Amino acid sequence: MIVSEPLPPAAITAYQCASAAGDDTQALWSGLQSHRSCLGPLQLFELPFETVVGEITSTLPAIRTALKEYDCRNARVALLALNQGNFRAAVEQAIVRFGAQRVGLVLGTSTSGIYDSEAAYVYFLRHGTMPADFHFMKRHAAQASAEFLKLELGLQGPCYAISTACSSSAKSLAAAQRLLGCGFCDAVLVAGVDTLCRLTLRGFHSLDLISAEPCRPMDIHRNGINIGEGAGLLLLERASQGNAHLPRLLAVGESSDAHHMSAPHPQGEGAAAAMRLALRRGGLEPGQIDYIKLHATASLLNDRAEAQAIAAVFDHPPPCSGVKGLLGHTLGAAGAVETIVCLLAMERGWLPGTCGLEEIDPQCPCPVLAAPRGGVRLKHVLGNAFGFGGNNASVLLQAGGDC
Repeated sequence: MIVSEPLPPAAITAYQCASAAGDDTQALWSGLQSHRSCLGPLQLFELPFETVVGEITSTLPAIRTALKEYDCRNARVALLALNQGNFRAAVEQAIVRFGAQRVGLVLGTSTSGIYDSEAAYVYFLRHGTMPADFHFMKRHAAQASAEFLKLELGLQGPCYAISTACSSSAKSLAAAQRLLGCGFCDAVLVAGVDTLCRLTLRGFHSLDLISAEPCRPMDIHRNGINIGEGAGLLLLERASQGNAHLPRLLAVGESSDAHHMSAPHPQGEGAAAAMRLALRRGGLEPGQIDYIKLHATASLLNDRAEAQAIAAVFDHPPPCSGVKGLLGHTLGAAGAVETIVCLLAMERGWLPGTCGLEEIDPQCPCPVLAAPRGGVRLKHVLGNAFGFGGNNASVLLQAGGDC
């Protein structure tokens, strides 16, 4: 049975992002404006096949000595985003206002510290023992980076991780809204963090899903995905008159169609169910949506299924676009990172294009933007994130103030 009772909206009081476009949201905005792919050759390790990736190439910050047991690439990428702009200060101010016990943390990830575990097992094969400083539960396990951020910030509220493949951090937004709506927290830090590793690249390659060239979402000649990495951080608080000028998370629609372990339902039934539930919980009709941020991985089946789902939900779909041709598919971080893309679009009145799209697939029946479009008014935006096994999430956002 689908539970559809709405929760109170949540105000998004701060957000920050690190990605292949750069270390912060301003770099992401510049990348969206330039409409040029940020994908490039993999530098982190070698692979036995050709591809390009959305890699963060800047120097990552060091983990402080007291938390060295959590030191891994995933934690460092999370710290990179945390330290940009005034995001850390925003979390600290929430702690002062509400108390550390009332500030929670939900993190979505699919890789967590796998990259560092791979290095540890190489060490094991060479030396017959694991590295002395390797702590599986504090580096590899899904909750490791969540615990790191909790300790780094001194939070004392609920803290846990969600790992549902590519919908992980979109579902983390839903979890945060529940924590606020049920009164467990007054503020929640939502994080989506995933980093490059051999497992995901080789795994997707084994499924014939990796493209050797920059991917082409929704294009008739698309031939696979490119993996990226990134961290998206969002601070959510209860909506009130005092923060009415800020954007709001209205609702998240979640579904699990379980059609297949690694393929979507051909007609996108689970995706359609997630979008319908988001609209119902948000109290909106399909015609009130101004823009849809597509999941649009550039795989043959996923793009087609998502487009058919949109056609089933929307009689007259609004403009749509996807950003994985720019950043790569950031997997468990995609929900959070691409929600930030939506927030920037609402804030700036500007729609991103679908980087890599040249000729729309006629079997993808939705109005996909190839090039960016400015001068638009966006009140309500829907963002999709769909994971393996039919773990689907659609995030419904509302612009703040009198948009």
